[in-house]
Amino acid sequence: MPLWQWNRSLILNAGGAHASDTSPVIFVDVAREAGLKAPNVWGATDHKKYIIEAKGSGIAFFDYDHDGWLDIYLTNGTRLDAKWPAGEAPTSHLYKNNRDGTFTDVTAKSGLARTGWQTGVCVGDYDNDGWDDLFCCFWGHNVLFHNNGDGTFADVSRKAGVYNEQVRWGAGCTWLDYDRNGHLDLFVCNYIKLDPDKISSSENAPACQWKGIPVMCGPRGLPGDTNVLYRNNGDGTFTDVSEKSGILKPGPRYSITAVSYDFDNDGWPDIYVAVDSEPSILLRNNHDGTFTDIAVMAGCAYSENGHEQAGMGVAVADYDCDGWFDIFKTNFADDTSNLYRNNGDGTFTDVTFSSGIGVNNQYVGWGCGFIDFDNDGWPDLLQINGHVYPEIQAHDVGQTFKNPRVVYKNLGNGRFKDVSSEMGPGISERFSSRGAAFGDYDNDGDLDGLVLNMNDLPSLLRNDGGNKQNWIKLKLIGTNCNRTAIGARVRVITGRHVQMDEVHSGSSVMSQCDLRLHFGLGKAQLIDVIEVTWPTTQKIERFTQVKANQILTIQETKGIVGTTRA
Repeated sequence: MPLWQWNRSLILNAGGAHASDTSPVIFVDVAREAGLKAPNVWGATDHKKYIIEAKGSGIAFFDYDHDGWLDIYLTNGTRLDAKWPAGEAPTSHLYKNNRDGTFTDVTAKSGLARTGWQTGVCVGDYDNDGWDDLFCCFWGHNVLFHNNGDGTFADVSRKAGVYNEQVRWGAGCTWLDYDRNGHLDLFVCNYIKLDPDKISSSENAPACQWKGIPVMCGPRGLPGDTNVLYRNNGDGTFTDVSEKSGILKPGPRYSITAVSYDFDNDGWPDIYVAVDSEPSILLRNNHDGTFTDIAVMAGCAYSENGHEQAGMGVAVADYDCDGWFDIFKTNFADDTSNLYRNNGDGTFTDVTFSSGIGVNNQYVGWGCGFIDFDNDGWPDLLQINGHVYPEIQAHDVGQTFKNPRVVYKNLGNGRFKDVSSEMGPGISERFSSRGAAFGDYDNDGDLDGLVLNMNDLPSLLRNDGGNKQNWIKLKLIGTNCNRTAIGARVRVITGRHVQMDEVHSGSSVMSQCDLRLHFGLGKAQLIDVIEVTWPTTQKIERFTQVKANQILTIQETKGIVGTTRA
């Protein structure tokens, strides 16, 4: 057996209110049946000497061959002291969706197989050729994979100008068109300055303590790094504009995950960064190629009581359907996750406890997503957990290395309820998980989950029951704006209920979710209005009296160009 041996042990009325007969939903892990057989390898299994062994990585749902079905990209790691026999080193993997609930490993043909500490991943068509490309972060050297449109990818990092000779620890990344010129730019988080020459399996690692238990050190005490913004030159190359754009002004931070949305509704994409053990960052777009960090003033840098937190993952949605994007952020154990409600005036209020999500503090939270799992028209929350210290298994500290997942149901009144115990074995199973992506991989009208489990097989969480209520799914294609339509905003109106989302790249924790937008519709069979605002021109296209339960492809200036019924 290879050296990486693994073990597997509501309904809407015109006012948007809930009725009492919400459809029951459970999540079932079908990864094995689906053919996802490549295990994650990330450091030692029973102890972690260095922080790189504990951080883990992201995962991606994306349709690389544009056949209308979500494929899967699995990042992977390695081990510090490993000497892999030929052909047995762990690599990243690409799985093609067979459209029958199963996947085929096409890594060998794709050219994506890499061995190393790969962390984050984000997807976007940077050259507007109609095929979504893949940017992969590493501890080492990041890689830009160009999608050749024939099932293969080419490493164009040096040619494109995004290769750095210096070893850096890339984490999350996100594509965005910050200057609205129709070409996708790239924001990359860097975590810690970690010199590989100073890490050797033969030397004694520095020891720190957590609850009196000797554990690996960091991130506190280690040098943080600065983030990078690459401007797309429109010719397949990029220019580093980090200093010119002002994103370096916050200084070195332990940045993990970045997301880009228009948080202040001014038509320009902003950037929020979840930061570990230091204040998080909110970069407001100044419309002139520069950004200003306003997180402290805006109220989304710290906890409600002003403490720094160990930010990991980020999810964004208009959870209360008031027309403004809100922020959910996962943190370390002995702390809760945050829910920042957008006040609509450039500030946020931490409503973690008043909303009902401040009930869990025993988990290290990682991947997360606002997903309307029951299609009732209100975004719910799914949080992925996993501790970083396997050493705690031998001690009674009230926490465990492997954890269940957490699901919060949106009650439609600004509050959430922990319904984890009702959501099936896919939620109750325990792993030390990291990245998570969300999307409808089987195209049956409800949202599923994909989870990276450290030193184990991934989980593919199939949603059973969510499609008993109605829904609509939208694939947007840019013409004047970037081809992936990142930054395009959609409003879906049924009666007096108005939902909103934007096409976005990178989220959860260092991961990529489905680029299609999904909206639950409850009992509504007909959508009154679908309104699309395209990011470059800010022109609005409206579609009225649209039938539910279908996947629509909408191309800028050309309208609905494709329809698929579930």
